[in-house]
Amino acid sequence: MILARFHMYDWIILLLLAVIDGLLNIIEPFHRFVGKDMMTDLRYPLKGNTVPFWAVPIFGIILPSAIFLGIYFKKKNFYDLHHGILGILYSVLITAVITDAIKDGVGRPRPDFFWRCFPDGKDVYDNITTGVICHGEKSVIKEGHKSFPSGHSSWSFAGLGFLAWYLAGKIAAFDRKGHVAKLCIVFLPLLTAHLWLFLEWMITGITGKMYLLVLL
Repeated sequence: MILARFHMYDWIILLLLAVIDGLLNIIEPFHRFVGKDMMTDLRYPLKGNTVPFWAVPIFGIILPSAIFLGIYFKKKNFYDLHHGILGILYSVLITAVITDAIKDGVGRPRPDFFWRCFPDGKDVYDNITTGVICHGEKSVIKEGHKSFPSGHSSWSFAGLGFLAWYLAGKIAAFDRKGHVAKLCIVFLPLLTAHLWLFLEWMITGITGKMYLLVLL
């Protein structure tokens, strides 16, 4: 209880970050102009999330928290457990707020925007501006304007990146004694996050992701 009261403001700010991120997911993102000539690169097939979003918190929050809990059972240090959980939640939520704010501000269309905008395949454009006149489901079109940056990747790197630094401190990875095995343990969470990103790219298709490099 003393620890909770001492860090009360930290938990209040954490709750505030969660509310801000929730609002960022509710508001309408910026609708960048999408014209007829741009649709050639935005016809990637519309599919569900190949990597379900519920899996992200499992790898980015629950898995690291389970490691914190395991260390707690060994060390019996509640102070360390509290700070580990508080730290990873801050890492993930700050990243989420930044990521979603950029998504809303940039409004970059997803590679499957054509099928989000015209689910029946019948495209309609403004006669003067040649801009799209969407007739798809509003919520689907809304998500179609939130392509960059990747939420899956940022959450994964935020959680597993924090875990890497946490482990580095616990095993004294940088004690200058030359234990390469310690570095392997530290880099394992980062490697997992990288493989997660690589897997997402491979499943959704390299072509669909590489269009970002063309539009940047």
